[in-house]
Amino acid sequence: MEIIDKNGNTIPNQESKRVLAGVLAILIGPLGIHKFVLGYTTQGLVLLGVSLLTCGIGVFITSIISLIEGIIYLSKSDEAFIHTYQLKKTAWF
Repeated sequence: MEIIDKNGNTIPNQESKRVLAGVLAILIGPLGIHKFVLGYTTQGLVLLGVSLLTCGIGVFITSIISLIEGIIYLSKSDEAFIHTYQLKKTAWF
């Protein structure tokens, strides 16, 4: 599958990144590793920081956010995932 962005550049297939990010978000989401996989360093640090700096209290909130994101990642088609997270650079949900 070949997807071309608005500038005519070819975007590589992101299926493995989509699945990896989805599984990581569901399993260890509060650590923010799924955000680092997608290239969203700031958002990954926010999830990690909230989880660590609140001495684990924030893990409940970040785990809910990550679970929702993981389900969204896994339920999107490859085209929708690339459009949303590669081209538009949507960081949250």
